[in-house]
Amino acid sequence: MLAKTEDRMSQKGGVTKRRHTGEEKKKKEERRRGRGGAKGEQGDGGRKLLDALSVGYFRRVGERLGEGFADSEEKEMFVENVLTEVKGKAAVVAMDRTGSFTLQRLLPLCRPDQVAEVLAELGGESGSELKAVSCDQCGGHVVESAVRQISKLSQTAATTEEEEEVGGVLEARVLSLCHVVRDSIAEFIQHVHGSHVVRTLLHVLSGCLGPLRTETRPGAKNNRNAVPQMTDFEVPTSFWYEMKNLTDTLIDNVNLSVTDSVASAVFQTMLTVSHRKRPKLCKQLLKRIMGYLTSRSAAPGVSPLLVFLKDQASSHLVEMIIQLSHKALLRDLYKNHLKGHLVDLALHSIANFPIQRLTAASAKHTMFLKLFDELIQGVEAILAAGHMGVIVQLAESCAESGEKQEDMIQCLLRAFHCAEPGTRHVSCLPLFMSLITYEVYYHSETAEGNIQTEVPLTSICYHGSRLVQSLAKFKERSLLLSSLRTQTPADLLTLASDPAGSHVLQALITTSSDKGRGKILKRLEGQFVPMACSRLGSRVLEAIWNSASVTHRHNMAQELVSCESRLRSDQFARHVWAKFALSHYIHRRGHWQEIQSGESKKRKLFSDILE
Repeated sequence: MLAKTEDRMSQKGGVTKRRHTGEEKKKKEERRRGRGGAKGEQGDGGRKLLDALSVGYFRRVGERLGEGFADSEEKEMFVENVLTEVKGKAAVVAMDRTGSFTLQRLLPLCRPDQVAEVLAELGGESGSELKAVSCDQCGGHVVESAVRQISKLSQTAATTEEEEEVGGVLEARVLSLCHVVRDSIAEFIQHVHGSHVVRTLLHVLSGCLGPLRTETRPGAKNNRNAVPQMTDFEVPTSFWYEMKNLTDTLIDNVNLSVTDSVASAVFQTMLTVSHRKRPKLCKQLLKRIMGYLTSRSAAPGVSPLLVFLKDQASSHLVEMIIQLSHKALLRDLYKNHLKGHLVDLALHSIANFPIQRLTAASAKHTMFLKLFDELIQGVEAILAAGHMGVIVQLAESCAESGEKQEDMIQCLLRAFHCAEPGTRHVSCLPLFMSLITYEVYYHSETAEGNIQTEVPLTSICYHGSRLVQSLAKFKERSLLLSSLRTQTPADLLTLASDPAGSHVLQALITTSSDKGRGKILKRLEGQFVPMACSRLGSRVLEAIWNSASVTHRHNMAQELVSCESRLRSDQFARHVWAKFALSHYIHRRGHWQEIQSGESKKRKLFSDILE
């Protein structure tokens, strides 16, 4: 079959690649493997390496897999042939970069018994090789891929004894791997590659799988609040017992979680999956880990948690504990360990992140009131330290709990020097969005002057936008809306076209009453066309349209249709033209009016039901 693939490739037209001589190919392979010119199949440390001929074979297998198969019979025959080539040298293939990529793509196409056979091959006769393969940069990915295939057993119910036996073979191989891991748990969880195998085992034993590691985007900005997307599946009973055994073994080595960042990630995975699938087990694990962390020796009268919160490795684990803790544990954490230290921790470059998690977790409980009263004392110092995440989360928790909202607003007004005199209140929105005090923003020399020179809106930062979006969820937001209505039309256009500011404008307009929305739209008159032609502004315009009354829609449409040719030719505005049905507005206005009135009634009906 591979021969056919090669024939097809040779028949394709186009530029022909330069053929390397045998000597050139040999040198190139040696450079890739770092063999330093050695002729044998032994690499550094005496490890066996895949020969050049086999590397070429598995590269072609990978290319063939990318082409797909006409039917299941062809696929099964192909998989069988490749596994025949792997037999006897699975570990060598798995630890080769090309072989690893190919096996990772091949294993999802294999039957459970074939996957079990590959795992058996990787372990060797005694199973001792499984540890070396799992802790290898390339081999670890293959072991993970093989273990993940256990989820397929729950998708297809076994109808015969033979099918049950096939599933049982793979189950036994996964349990065998668990024994290998438990026997060398300290080495596995501290190993940069082996730790990922342990984390995959935790997912599989609990019955949930996250995305493949190869599907993550390197260099992408990590969202600390993001919930990983997981797929649940049924697991055999033996996995429930093995999950308990593995977690017990991990807890016995909990000391490693506070000193090693790689091991800490394993414990975080353990807590995440147990919280999702086995809440009672998670509760026990949280109690045992907290018991260890709080029992360490520290200075007299100082909780050891204060040390762990400021450590790069252990702070991530404490964050996860806070995120998953129940009410009693959170209350104990604050009352016995963190009370009186929140501001100091919020000012610390590492500890401020767990404080953000604590603020978020406490929003549903009455302890938030005490936590708020303590943190609010240090708002200006936290702002000066640049730890805006703490301030944003505090505002978000006020919005979620419905408590302390007026205190939060007044504190921010004082922090940005626009509380007194009262005439400065209308300046709060640009100050909050730019995170700049009144004197700096308006270039005022003294804090006493009332003279406000008009300054174009320019600096809108990410955290400033997040802060205002949180404040927009407050029950009383008249101060923000009054400030928004004082902005010039040009500033409103700048706001709508800014990556951070567009979210602010959308949040404030869509949550306003019809009367308040009408006042803002009045200020925006003359700016609808430039907004429609803006990548971000067009999205804001659509959001405004969806929440607007029929009268407001009519006024917006009237302005937009005056620039028909410009809108229809613009890459962003043409979508606005179509979604607003502006052609109907021009040629069939009565019909357009009926459609908009119907949509308005339907929207009002649904909002009444939701309320």
